[in-house]
Amino acid sequence: MGMTVAEKILARAAGLPAVAAGDVVEPKVDLAMSHENAALVINQFLEVFEGTGLPPKVWDPSRVAIIFDHRVPAESPKTATNQKKIREFTAANGIGKFHDIRGDVGGICHQILPEFGYVRPGFVVVGTDSHTTSHGALGAFSFGIGATEMASVWSLGFAVNIEVPETIKVVVTGRFPPFVSAKDLILHVIGTLTAQGANYKVLEFHGETIRKMNTSGRIAICNMSVEAGATSGIVPGDEETVRYLREESGVTDEINCVVPDADARYIRTLEVDVSSLVPQIACPHTVDNVKPITEVLGTKVQQIVIGSCTNGRLDDLAIAADILRGRKVAVGTRMLVFPASGRIFAQAMEKGYVQDFMKAGAVVMNSGCGPCLGVHEGALGDGETALSTTNRNFKGRMGNPKSEVYLCSPAVAAASAITGVITDPRAN
Repeated sequence: MGMTVAEKILARAAGLPAVAAGDVVEPKVDLAMSHENAALVINQFLEVFEGTGLPPKVWDPSRVAIIFDHRVPAESPKTATNQKKIREFTAANGIGKFHDIRGDVGGICHQILPEFGYVRPGFVVVGTDSHTTSHGALGAFSFGIGATEMASVWSLGFAVNIEVPETIKVVVTGRFPPFVSAKDLILHVIGTLTAQGANYKVLEFHGETIRKMNTSGRIAICNMSVEAGATSGIVPGDEETVRYLREESGVTDEINCVVPDADARYIRTLEVDVSSLVPQIACPHTVDNVKPITEVLGTKVQQIVIGSCTNGRLDDLAIAADILRGRKVAVGTRMLVFPASGRIFAQAMEKGYVQDFMKAGAVVMNSGCGPCLGVHEGALGDGETALSTTNRNFKGRMGNPKSEVYLCSPAVAAASAITGVITDPRAN
């Protein structure tokens, strides 16, 4: 029996000729990523070495990446002290893939990793963040782990007791209609599978539509695969993967794409024709509560958010800026825009998108995860409603359990900002 992409990657990383779903392996890790929660990992990591007489050193500093992105700049002495602790640790351990709070090389972790070429096809990537699934967009097996598990990886260089997951094949065909995008596709998939429909499984994306999709769109669909319960989302590496890594990430060394065997076993095949897809909205308070936009038109919103690791890349900002150009955000509606990285922020300035947003009345913020989590900037008031391009709408997700969050694409967010209610961009 042939192997899926995830099985092939795990077999290589575990030093085995083949693996199958249900096998338990200990794969070597190619990249281990954390953000500010690295402070928790450090505590666990130091405990590992207590009483050993050995210096607490990570197994391979070149394979560890730490990116500040959740509370940037620090909003409290506690956060600032934790960040100071991490800075000291990275310096002591020679961790070069450290991205501090900077306008030039800073940004959201799930944008920084592909942007700087830290992820490659065939890699095993672990991260102390559930949306580590994002990096399957580059053909990696990428998944989230906890602080204790990450401390173990830092010590050993491999992940312990990993069960090889089953794989669902998602075949996407057709051409996206105007104002319909990858975000609408993944919301539709999550709504179809439900929030638990892919629990501890891999979503492996195929089809002509995926092959024609740029890396930005692929990141969006892999990023949100976890919202269907998936351990990882994977797009098999192809010409677009190589193009992105060469042209946008500056990778010059060998790139080896991993593709599934023709006789690979899938537990299910889900087929989606995007030709008939309309803008999708995830309604409160679960991501799988997905409805076509026609069912929620006219819903009043007090805050519009565009950005995040899901939809904060340059093409996302371009779509929104084009809709907003020469128009104004509705009175009584706030609009926040936060690009996914400092590099994207600079590119958006060069393209004039930042000026378009600000002239329309939007507030353009530094790169970070604060508005998405509601832990730093852009919290909602009691009874308020947000429409956001982020990836979760759980109760309290954007800072207030007495508010509601709807999820959408950048096109829907921008069109709705102009009217102050959920608006179909196709009628704009």
